[in-house]
Amino acid sequence: MALFRRHVTASVALLLCAGVLTGCTLPRTGPNKSEIFSGSVQKQGDAFIVEVNEHVTRTTAVVPALGFTSAFRNAQLQGSDTIRPGDTLGLSIWENTDNSLLAGQASNSTRLDGVQVDEAGYIFVPYAGRIKAAGNSPDSIRKIITDRLKDQTPDPQVQVQREAGDGSTVSIIGAVGGQGIYVIERPTRTLSAMLAKAGGVAIEPEVAQITIMRGPRREKVWFQDLYDHPNMDIALRGGDRILVETDTRAFTTLGATGSQGRVPFPTQTISAVEALALVGGLSANTADPTGIFVFRNELEEIANLVMGRDDLQGTQRMIYVLDLTKPNGIFTARDFVIRDQDTVYVTEAPFTQWNKAIAAATGSLGAVNTLNQSAQTLAGN
Repeated sequence: MALFRRHVTASVALLLCAGVLTGCTLPRTGPNKSEIFSGSVQKQGDAFIVEVNEHVTRTTAVVPALGFTSAFRNAQLQGSDTIRPGDTLGLSIWENTDNSLLAGQASNSTRLDGVQVDEAGYIFVPYAGRIKAAGNSPDSIRKIITDRLKDQTPDPQVQVQREAGDGSTVSIIGAVGGQGIYVIERPTRTLSAMLAKAGGVAIEPEVAQITIMRGPRREKVWFQDLYDHPNMDIALRGGDRILVETDTRAFTTLGATGSQGRVPFPTQTISAVEALALVGGLSANTADPTGIFVFRNELEEIANLVMGRDDLQGTQRMIYVLDLTKPNGIFTARDFVIRDQDTVYVTEAPFTQWNKAIAAATGSLGAVNTLNQSAQTLAGN
C-alpha cells in the first residue's frame, strides 16, 4: 500500500511540474524585448527599430501646423457702417414741395422701412431706381439717392439708417459659453472679441482649436495662438461660421504602466516622459526601464531622415526604443515628442516572468502536497 501511495504522489508531481515548466504560457502584459526585436527589418520583419538619440528627437519633433493663411490674416477690419448683402435699411425722405413724389397728401416726408439689400448688393428706391448698396456706407447711399431724386423733386433730404439684418452676422457653434448668431459690431470685429461676446471657450484653452469657415474655405488655429500671435486674430466677415472644438489627437499606452488605455493630448505638445506620467508612470513591480517602445507609422520623408536614407517610399512602420537607465535617458525621453495615434508600450522586466514561474511552481507543489495527503488518506482507508 505504501508503494501505491508513493507511485500516485510521484505521478501527480511530475504531471504538474511538466505543465508549469514546459506546456503552459504564463500571463503577461504583451511581447518581451526579444520578441519585438525579432520583427525588425534586419531580421526579415516589417518594422524599423531605432534607438532614440538626439538626431531622432530632433528629426521626429513634428507638431501639427495650424494657422490662418495670408488671405485671412491680411483681411482688413470692416467698418461697422459698411453695408453688406442681407442687411436691412431704413430710409427717410423729405421733399420741399406740396406735390411730392413719394409722400401722401398733407405730408412732405416718406418713411421706407425694411429695405433689404439683395444678394447682388442692391436696393430699390421708388423714382431713384436700383442702387448699389453693398460696400457703401449709409452716408454714401444717402448721397446717391439724393442725386437720383433731385432732378425730380426740389432739394430732397434723405436719411439712411442701418437696421437689424443678417448680412453682418456670424454663427458660433461648439464649445463656447453661448452658441448662436452674433452681429458684427464695432467692438466685435475680430475673432477673439467675437468669442468673448459668445462667452469664451468652454474647454481647456490649451486644447481648444478654432475653425473658421468662410465660403468654400476652411482654416483652423489654436485658441492660444490668438493671443500669442496677434496676427492670427483675424477680422471677421459677414457669413463666417466659427467652430470651437477640442483637439482630437490621442495616444495609447500598453504594458507595465500605471494604467492602460487611450489618452487624449492635454497640451499642444507632449513628450514621452509626460505621456508616461499621464498614465501613472512605470509599474514599480513589473516594468523594465530599458524597454520602452513607441510604435508609429512614420511619414516617408521623416523615415528617410531618421534612417539616413533616400530610398524609402510610403509610410514606414517605425519602433522607437527608449532606455531610461542610460546617463541621459530621462533627458532623451523628455525631448522625444509623442504624436497622434502613437502606441507607447513598456515591457516587463525579465525577473517578472521568473517570479511568475516560481509562484506558479510553488503553487503547483502546494497542490501536489494536498493531493499527496489526499492519496495517503484514501490509501489508509
